[in-house]
Amino acid sequence: MLIVRDFSNRFQEISGMPINSDAMKKKLKAAGIDTNSKQYQAVMREMTRDGGGGYTTISAIKKRMSRYDADGDWINPRTGLAGLLVTDKNRASKNRIIDIPESSRDEMFENTKREFLQENGVHNGDTTNRSEVYQNLYRQTAKNDRLAAGHTLGEYERQYWQTFVDAVKKVNPKWEPGKAIPSGALDGITRESIDSSLVKSGSELVKKPSSGGSLDIQI
Repeated sequence: MLIVRDFSNRFQEISGMPINSDAMKKKLKAAGIDTNSKQYQAVMREMTRDGGGGYTTISAIKKRMSRYDADGDWINPRTGLAGLLVTDKNRASKNRIIDIPESSRDEMFENTKREFLQENGVHNGDTTNRSEVYQNLYRQTAKNDRLAAGHTLGEYERQYWQTFVDAVKKVNPKWEPGKAIPSGALDGITRESIDSSLVKSGSELVKKPSSGGSLDIQI
């Protein structure tokens, strides 16, 4: 005799239930999930974006919710920090100059100088430690200012590097990145001397017009 078994319950255990079904909503509430929370709403947007929106499970939703903070902002799994993902909400405020700690500028100056000398003025993505400098800054910065802080530090980094290039070319006008750097070419440069020569121009840091675009570096 042919025996027909109903596997619908087992299928639901494996594949879950429709997200918007009454049964799922009851299960979510019983599991302590607030469907009005920004975490949950962020997960729903994520699942819709990823082509989901069909069947899911409580555990799958909880796992996804752990990726967001109470404000619905994505948490970087490597650093545990939120506020570093560019979204429509923060895109307009990302590229702005803000005050950042001197300690971060000191760290970036020293790192940039070390890597400039080590690589003979060539940017080397395989050996750089610059990301650690940025991470240290992010940990000191309020979440909503982290993107702007990173942008600001990037402007300082760019100016530090360019100042080193200018200093080397002042000693040897024919120098090119990759060639040996003359001994002592950077000795007259301090982080403070560079920072004091910079002014804010829109979303950038530029040399003051009176400085003529370069520092008076004593070699």
